[in-house]
Amino acid sequence: MTRRDWLTSGLAAPAALKNASLPPCASAGKRPRIAAIVTVYHHYSHADVLIGRLLAGYSANGIWTPSHTDVVSLYADQVPANADMSRDLAARNGFRIYPSIREALTLGGKSLAVNGVVFIGEHGDYPTNDVGQILYPRYELFSQVLDVFEDSGRAVPTFFDKHFSYSWEKADTLYRRAKKLGFPFMAGSSIPLTIRTPVLEPVLETPVTEAVALGYGAPDAYGFHTLEGLQCMVERRKGGETGIGSVQFLAGDAVQAWRKSPQGSWSTPLFEPLFEQARHARASASWSLPEEHSDQSVLFVLNYRDGLKAAALLVTQDVGFSTAFRVAGNETPLWTTYATPVERPLPNWDGMAYCVERFLATGIGPNPVERTLLTTGALSFCFESKRSGKAVDTPALDIHYRAPAHNWFQTA
Repeated sequence: MTRRDWLTSGLAAPAALKNASLPPCASAGKRPRIAAIVTVYHHYSHADVLIGRLLAGYSANGIWTPSHTDVVSLYADQVPANADMSRDLAARNGFRIYPSIREALTLGGKSLAVNGVVFIGEHGDYPTNDVGQILYPRYELFSQVLDVFEDSGRAVPTFFDKHFSYSWEKADTLYRRAKKLGFPFMAGSSIPLTIRTPVLEPVLETPVTEAVALGYGAPDAYGFHTLEGLQCMVERRKGGETGIGSVQFLAGDAVQAWRKSPQGSWSTPLFEPLFEQARHARASASWSLPEEHSDQSVLFVLNYRDGLKAAALLVTQDVGFSTAFRVAGNETPLWTTYATPVERPLPNWDGMAYCVERFLATGIGPNPVERTLLTTGALSFCFESKRSGKAVDTPALDIHYRAPAHNWFQTA
């Protein structure tokens, strides 16, 4: 079965349906007034590339869209000298900077006074633990947001950037408290929402049997991107998402040893198209295949509760993010890469801004927040595996959910 046969057989959703899966923004006169809670706001920080678009507009799918959101307040946990952008932007755009999260959400009053919250706990000068996780205070800061919701007797649509915490215990506590309060909750990475080349989305109930993901960079921050790129595909498999039973962190020579072993040899034909794509996309005299740098590679091995086998490889060279999977009965794997080279930096954040803005206006997000809970847990337990030097059983990741019929993502 060729890729063209696969696409025309109904296993892939028509691209035109993706853009119909999210509602339009609120009309004029109903612009959400939001509070931005960030760890730091400097050039190319996540605060910059998302809040900046909510202030100035964005170009998802090649269509310029002015902002339909009013940023009215901001709290920054850190304000680096000679690098902070928030003070200048406040003066230019008319929002106010507050010295506490509570004041940013209440606008200096006694109860919640905004229509939405954007929480970004990425970047900043924070310590690192013994296994290389940056100890961002996501749990500590977001708990203050939840305190205001509880004290006010109401809550508003809230977006949470990336994973919930480096700690599974903190992440699970945060998630459970948010679900108890019952507000619209969106979370996750920009990777599942960005351009896919080639365009690929398996329909629900696709019998996926094995899957891999390729990424690059630090296993902590970029490992999460890689895992969400994997998860947005495999969650669409037959039976829906049922959780992960065990994980293992491998590094250096152990990566190649696993890939050549009976336990890992299944991954080789799935990684091959991803390596080939990376070679063509970054062809240069100095570029070489990721496996030639195996002493610097990291591999997450994921065994799902329903028998799905998966692995995520991170290398040091910039190979972007991509994933491949095998469908039962088909020898040729299906694959895609997230984003495409363009002159303008970070186009993946246009798709994120598009989805976040619609979520803030309607309370309807593009995907279940449980995807982020599961990938948060997978990453956290992978670092526990690194700490112990062996595979880790993950009964806590008995997480079930169903993906939407059509996921929105950028197509241009």
